[in-house]
Amino acid sequence: MEPPTINEEIASSAVELELGNTSGGGSASTSLNVDQNNSSTKPESLEEEEEPKGWGFSDPRLRPFVIISITYLLFTVTDGAIRMIVLLHAYNKSFSALQVAFMFTLYELAGVFTNLAAGMMGARWGIRFTLIVGLCLQIFSYGLLFGWKDDWSQRTAIIYVTIAQMFAGIAKDLTKLGGKTVTKLVTPEGKHTRLFQLVSLLTGWKNSLKGVGYFLGSALLEVSYEAALGFMIGLIVIAMPFAIFGLDKNLGTAKKKNSSLKEIFVLDNFNLNVLSLARLFLFASRDFWFEVPLPFYLRSPNCLALGPFFPCSPQDVDQCTSGAVCDATLDYCTNVNEGGGCGGTGLGKVVVGAFLGGYIILYGQVQSWTPQLVTNPLQQTPPNKMTEVFWGMINCFPTLVGAIVIYTSSTFVDYDMGGMITWLVVIIVTFAIIFAINSSIHSFLVVKYAKSDTVAKSVGFYYMSNAVGRLVGTLGSGFLYTYAGGQVETLGGYAAGNDARLGLAACFVAGTISSLLAAVITIWIKDEDAGLKCGNCCTLVEPKAADAIEGEEGAGASPQETTGNTERSALSA
Repeated sequence: MEPPTINEEIASSAVELELGNTSGGGSASTSLNVDQNNSSTKPESLEEEEEPKGWGFSDPRLRPFVIISITYLLFTVTDGAIRMIVLLHAYNKSFSALQVAFMFTLYELAGVFTNLAAGMMGARWGIRFTLIVGLCLQIFSYGLLFGWKDDWSQRTAIIYVTIAQMFAGIAKDLTKLGGKTVTKLVTPEGKHTRLFQLVSLLTGWKNSLKGVGYFLGSALLEVSYEAALGFMIGLIVIAMPFAIFGLDKNLGTAKKKNSSLKEIFVLDNFNLNVLSLARLFLFASRDFWFEVPLPFYLRSPNCLALGPFFPCSPQDVDQCTSGAVCDATLDYCTNVNEGGGCGGTGLGKVVVGAFLGGYIILYGQVQSWTPQLVTNPLQQTPPNKMTEVFWGMINCFPTLVGAIVIYTSSTFVDYDMGGMITWLVVIIVTFAIIFAINSSIHSFLVVKYAKSDTVAKSVGFYYMSNAVGRLVGTLGSGFLYTYAGGQVETLGGYAAGNDARLGLAACFVAGTISSLLAAVITIWIKDEDAGLKCGNCCTLVEPKAADAIEGEEGAGASPQETTGNTERSALSA
């Protein structure tokens, strides 16, 4: 699950506002059709955005933003933590990667449907209502996880935890509604600079704190499973009074009729629908290896240090390699989780949480700075479909290199621990940077291509594809990691589990194919007018002639709209 970019926050805020035609308590109703944002006759860059007198972070008009931001950010920590708590606890209970992937299915499916319904709920009952319901459901989800019993069969546990995760998925999208829409509700009409400053502030902190949640969830498991759950419930309890007592119940309620779900699925915007399909494969390219296989690989022990040839005593826990345990009935080192494979790095829970949390934080920060550090210097602002094809192809390389190195390099075959960790850090950091650039460009393009329709009608499929891509990647990764490597039998005939090295390599191959499909699908989009440059000295694709641009249909944005989006892209970072 992936933190959204600044532009994605604006686009998704627009979805929810249009779904409910929301407005602040007592203010005029606003339907956030993107055409309305560009109704000015002069470019946005030339508009004088005079700051309202006294309007700043001490102004009482910002109170809803401050309250909802505090609540949303505390919730975000618990949302990141719940994935690591469930995954690592399941690993210690000997669930396979595929079984753990199934546990996350309803969490992702909840994102498909709740994201669409949440806007209409907020419009009818207000943001405070959806925020409180989301927080309560998160407490309920964590409470259910307390009931996970050690003596249950694996089938019973999978069903139970999957249902508990479903409530967490619903809670995430209900709570996210307030965090994404309040920025629009408290911003004076037409003050786009202030709007993007607020969204940038909130998004940057959210991305960072979700990474903190990954780390905290892993670290607290070292204390106990119950302590980890209890701490996260405590954070939600701290957030609850802000939502209950600090917000007007009418904040965000609709002043006119909602859009219907039927209207959302009008697929009459070719460019946006192609971009949605590409986004499905883009996010699958990450989740084919990140959410389940990577932490499983990082936890799995060395295959060559397991079995009867490695005797041990239960009283001496240091006799076995990291990631292995001494079986008191056999008196030799065995795998903690044979379903989790062997051949990995055997790292502790805290280090695994730091790996994944660091990725999330880096990913979010690169998203925020993509225009200044990447597309502006390369003269690729505003991005078009050729920009995304270019970076989409580059997105294939980290996972391709990872697959080749893990399959063939003596570093992984001969189990050189230092070299393995170095390679993994390089691959993860490189992918995080490139993937963040791609995601940022995607999020700009969805705003651009939604110009010809109201946002709700245009991007319903787009946000569903995001969740479907994560679901496909998560389930596919569980299958590949579990079965691609085959079983490993050590000296002495000990069945150590599936080959985690080959399983992770197969997941990287799937990620590479998914990245390639995303880039190829993007080629279908009708938006190559501006061509593609790579700095001052290199033009990769020549721009179209002016008369050809005028005759192009379906590109999704007029020249005036593109100008406005260019300015907003720069502001968003």
